[in-house]
Amino acid sequence: MLNIDLHCHSHVSDGVLPPSDVVTRAAANGVHVLALTDHDDVAGLAEAQLAADQAGIALIPGVEISVTWQRRTVHIVGLRIDPLHPALAYGLHDIRVGRGLRAQRMSEDLARHGISNAYEGARDYAVNKQMIGRTHFARWLVEQGHARDVRSAFKHFLTAGKPGYVEHEWTTLDNAVSWIRASGGMAVLAHPGRYDLSTRQLHLLLDAFRSLGGEGIEVVTGSHHPDEYGKFANLARAFGLKASRGADFHRPDEGIDLGRLPALPHYCKPVWQGWPEIENLFAHTH
Repeated sequence: MLNIDLHCHSHVSDGVLPPSDVVTRAAANGVHVLALTDHDDVAGLAEAQLAADQAGIALIPGVEISVTWQRRTVHIVGLRIDPLHPALAYGLHDIRVGRGLRAQRMSEDLARHGISNAYEGARDYAVNKQMIGRTHFARWLVEQGHARDVRSAFKHFLTAGKPGYVEHEWTTLDNAVSWIRASGGMAVLAHPGRYDLSTRQLHLLLDAFRSLGGEGIEVVTGSHHPDEYGKFANLARAFGLKASRGADFHRPDEGIDLGRLPALPHYCKPVWQGWPEIENLFAHTH
């Protein structure tokens, strides 16, 4: 069995390790195929590729794109993308510009609630200064003693109705899927269990995603409870979508580690079915 992990982050977005260290850790954990999927940025892929060549594992170039769908934020993972494709590069650049503006507004809102200098604090946590996100604010809030851990920082701040949360318009679902497809990649809906959607809304999202050319859905992910794997495997089958597996790794002491998830349910059709990278590896391991 190949150990395939198709969702993780480096310090190019809101992870804490450099891309090369993410790859080295994955290899040490027995991962054969890894996708680096930083938020809205592909700047870590070249470094990750060098590390993957040294470690002897296959690297899948990826990205996780922030999308606004029906006034909700959802994430679309692009796998096997061409990071240099102009449509994708320009689109991601625009999102990063918006990200910077959002960070300033989040800081202003926290200041109105008596927490000052949050932007500077979050910025210190971001290695890539174009990519200050909620996780950087959360880590700073923990350091300052406003929250016990990152999870409670999100619970008490940074989410709808709480200090530090601001409405933000990301790109559209149509844009995200079309940029990924234009660059030769496959669009996968990230961690659908995280979006707090009713069954009807989730079905509408899956329908819209598939009709735009989306091909996969994360079934086994660090963001899903094990009880949910079967639910999303069944939805993948019902909507004719392939299934993906990824830890959504950010840092060693947070969430599930790289390559440590269980396998996809046996009846799923994996997103990697037919990928030459996989077939080559499979041939070498048999």
